[in-house]
Amino acid sequence: MFITQYLAEEHRKCDRFYADAEKAVAEDRWKEAEEAFNLFKEKTLLHFRKEEEILFPEFEARTGITMGPTQVMRFEHQQARELLERLEEALKTRNKEEFLSVGDSLMVLLQQHNMKEEQILYPMSDQHLNREEVVERLASLGEV
Repeated sequence: MFITQYLAEEHRKCDRFYADAEKAVAEDRWKEAEEAFNLFKEKTLLHFRKEEEILFPEFEARTGITMGPTQVMRFEHQQARELLERLEEALKTRNKEEFLSVGDSLMVLLQQHNMKEEQILYPMSDQHLNREEVVERLASLGEV
């Protein structure tokens, strides 16, 4: 399996988890919204962990490129984590407008982020790394 295929599918799953949370918030189903958001946050952070602990270091070690795409991806992960915290606070206070607004910002960030990964970093990783070994190591951390 290709790294691109494996991690892009995780992106799609996380998108669906967020859509479930957003729909529940929009319909004032707060308990369901919390459950859906918690799943989205857990799986998104797991995906980031897979990249930060396995893919990025392997890519950097193999290519020698440390100040390029992986540096940008780490920075964007941090931005996403900050938005996740804001979403969590909006859920706790039942602030629908804040949740939906911050959620829109997060989705724009993640769509642009995912596109860069899927079109640049992942194909480069497939080209330079042992795909099967990397996917096996990614999968060992759990399922998104």
